[in-house]
Amino acid sequence: MTAPIPRDIPDLPAISGIPAPVTSIVPATAVVAPTRRRLAAAFRAVVALAAAVTVLIEMVAGSPLRVLSHFSVQCTVLVALVFAASSRRAWAARRPLPPLVTGGTVLYVMVAALVYHLVLMRDATPFSMTMTSTGAPVTPTGWHALTNLAFHTVIPAAVVADWLFLTRPAALRLGHTVVWTLYPMAFLAFTLGRAALLTPDWPAPYLYPFLDVDRHGYKSVLGNALLIGLALYALALVLVAVDHLRPDLVRPRRGRPGRHDRRPENRISSPAPGGLK
Repeated sequence: MTAPIPRDIPDLPAISGIPAPVTSIVPATAVVAPTRRRLAAAFRAVVALAAAVTVLIEMVAGSPLRVLSHFSVQCTVLVALVFAASSRRAWAARRPLPPLVTGGTVLYVMVAALVYHLVLMRDATPFSMTMTSTGAPVTPTGWHALTNLAFHTVIPAAVVADWLFLTRPAALRLGHTVVWTLYPMAFLAFTLGRAALLTPDWPAPYLYPFLDVDRHGYKSVLGNALLIGLALYALALVLVAVDHLRPDLVRPRRGRPGRHDRRPENRISSPAPGGLK
């Protein structure tokens, strides 16, 4: 028979050569407290307000349904919503919006600006969201000139500046590029379907000259759409690459001036070489 197990087992003696474990308490100063980003919040609030006012002016000065059918106007509405939410989160020290949303907003306004300056402005008559009774485009004047400048130049530049200087890098992924192409494809289907459903007496059923089926035919229009789609996807890839290569201007690495780290600094473990951290 075996001896009974004692109720109280005495403490085992310490083994020589092995140091006793040291109780470690993480100080409160090692935890990075969330901070308000007042500059980012103020800048994004101004951009959101400017985008909303621009869309409102264009809707009051023209046909609201026609105005809201344009890609650049829809992108500006997206900027107003996204930047308003981002401003609130930055002021309240909350987590930023998903990079899928913010990166897509940057991509769409860049596409709208590039298509306007590189394609639409090359026509004999400048592109305008305001048409005459016959459907002919007119040169923007007055309030339309200001909103046209805001839609295609000022607001896109502000969105890109926010992404470069007020947004942390290395957040965009290659998988985002595929999702970003869904909205332009849906807009193409919407534009062609809208023109097909409008009555013949409706002036200028096609919003963009390179998508005018009556003038170019479906083959040429789909070819133009394919080229723009490929350019959009290439721009999305460039956006992701630049996002991973650009320095972190929001939270630069401490102790090394001139160098920036894409990841937040670990303030709990020591940077010195050693065992498991």
